[in-house]
Amino acid sequence: MTAPTRRPGSKRTPPQEHVPWRDRVRAVRYVPSLLTLVWETSRGLTLAMGLLRLVRAFVPVAALWIAKLIIDAVIGARVGSVPLERLWTLVAMEFGVAVVGEVLGRASALVESQLGDLFANHTSIRLMEHAATLDLYHFEDPTFYDQLERARQQTSGRVMLLSQLYGVFQDALTLVSLAGALFVFNAWLVLLLFIAVIPSFLGETYYASRQYSLMFKWTPERRLLDYLRYLGASDATAKETQLFGLSPYLVSRFRVLSNAFYEQNKSLTRRKALIGTLLSIVASAGYYGAYVVILLRTVGGTLSIGTLTFLAASFMRSRDLIQRLLMSASDIFNQSLYLKDMFEFFEMRPTIASPPNARPVPVPITQGFTFENVGFQYPGSDRWAVRHVSFEVRRGERIAFVGENGAGKTTLTKLIARLYDPTEGRILLDGFDLREYDLASLRRAIGVIFQDFVRYDMRLDENIGVGRIEDVHDYLGTIDDARRVGGDDVLAPAGDGYVEGNGAAKVPDSIRLAADKSLASSLLPRLTDGYRQMLGRRFEGGLDLSGGEWQKVALARAYMRDAELLILDEPTAALDARAEYEVFVRFSDLVAGRMAVLISHRFSTVRMADRIVVLKNGEVVEDGTHDDLVNAGGLYGELFSLQAKGYR
Repeated sequence: MTAPTRRPGSKRTPPQEHVPWRDRVRAVRYVPSLLTLVWETSRGLTLAMGLLRLVRAFVPVAALWIAKLIIDAVIGARVGSVPLERLWTLVAMEFGVAVVGEVLGRASALVESQLGDLFANHTSIRLMEHAATLDLYHFEDPTFYDQLERARQQTSGRVMLLSQLYGVFQDALTLVSLAGALFVFNAWLVLLLFIAVIPSFLGETYYASRQYSLMFKWTPERRLLDYLRYLGASDATAKETQLFGLSPYLVSRFRVLSNAFYEQNKSLTRRKALIGTLLSIVASAGYYGAYVVILLRTVGGTLSIGTLTFLAASFMRSRDLIQRLLMSASDIFNQSLYLKDMFEFFEMRPTIASPPNARPVPVPITQGFTFENVGFQYPGSDRWAVRHVSFEVRRGERIAFVGENGAGKTTLTKLIARLYDPTEGRILLDGFDLREYDLASLRRAIGVIFQDFVRYDMRLDENIGVGRIEDVHDYLGTIDDARRVGGDDVLAPAGDGYVEGNGAAKVPDSIRLAADKSLASSLLPRLTDGYRQMLGRRFEGGLDLSGGEWQKVALARAYMRDAELLILDEPTAALDARAEYEVFVRFSDLVAGRMAVLISHRFSTVRMADRIVVLKNGEVVEDGTHDDLVNAGGLYGELFSLQAKGYR
């Protein structure tokens, strides 16, 4: 079977200084996807938002018409042709329209605020869920991080685009009603309105696209600014920052980069402000030209004072509406460019996935894993990380990978776990290609602790429980629910399987057993809250651990899985000699009957393996037991002798 086509490494293409109209129009195709996403977020709030906007569209017209009637009624009342009762009735009607408009406006703001919060949560969850499906190589590609950053920025605020769409609908209805009155009076006034606002519209559109290009181009630099800010003010870096005196350097880099961005943005916003001011003068000139025509008709006796007021206000409001509609249309096009970043991220698909009718991983595995002439290149690299690799990991066998840094040891573990697929050759599991198996089933059958394991700023029980989160999800959720209702030890309701007789939290046996196996339970005497102790310094009450203590916690995750294959990549690098010995004595007992792969630079650990695979420059150069390899006098024997000299 041939390896699937891998996505080559990509380079960031410099964006154009100005985004062409055709690209903005093309980006509008994502607007229906946005509407679907918002509808999925909350159908009720989405409908309420639309209905409120619909009703609000006719409030301005009603207010202007009643104002016209009031003015004419005042003039009529002065000459006795209109009774005062009619005037007060009109005033009451105007007050009612104003109250309705205010209530509708407040209700719209409330609905849109709630919908915005829900939408931000919904899209953030979608982003996290989708990111979890992507290939590992995506997360090792800087271009992907740029796209992820732009997508992450769109998880909040994109509902404002929906608000704009509804606003366009509302303004269009208002404009039609106002323009109808103006058209009856003089059709040329409506045409003059459009001509007057077009220059301002084109100017705003141009500079909005320039702003998007600037933000797009500076995505990597803005990520660097965030990273520099983290390095300069983080508990994780504080020791080295102070010891090495890094703060002036970090501050200097941040200042130079942030000032460079500020200068570019300042230049753009100043030009936009200047051109926008000049073009708005053109729009104002058009309005006052029409206003003069209306005044002349009124002075000539053709129009009443009330009609003058209505037409003047309608013309001014129509001008503002047309300008706002055109600007909104331009903004929708430009917002769609940002929207495009988010949906293009959602459109990314993994290449490593389960095939149709995938095989479940057998339980137990009867034969083991077989590498057949496996070669692998990381995406975007011409260098072979491993090549011509052939060996077996048999059922119940403990093997160790040995070699200098960069020899390909960790790469092989990633291939076994199918975090990557081979570029050439194949890996078999019980005689079938690894790509034929269900991916989730394969991942459940393998427990891996990498040397760069994550130190979660979470409770101890969570740090261990993530090793098999599906088994303890309900327990962890129960703890969180108890905390939200004000209790820290007492859980409600009882009878969920995680409550002891006195109502206190009961830690699942799987977490306790994994902690015992990894020696993480030895930390409990100094943890005030036991398994509920917050680890790390990020949150209140957190306790940081030493490197060796964190490694014990990470090992507990591997034991949580009760996996068919256990992979430990430098699992004892931070442990002292006594702790290392205890860990591996337990390890040898606990993996009995199962497969285990061990990577370590300590030969006192490696010699515990049943078989040792020695790698050099990505190729297997030796394979055998410790005694056989030492007696052979090859690379393993040389490395063993060099390390042994250090203890003499």
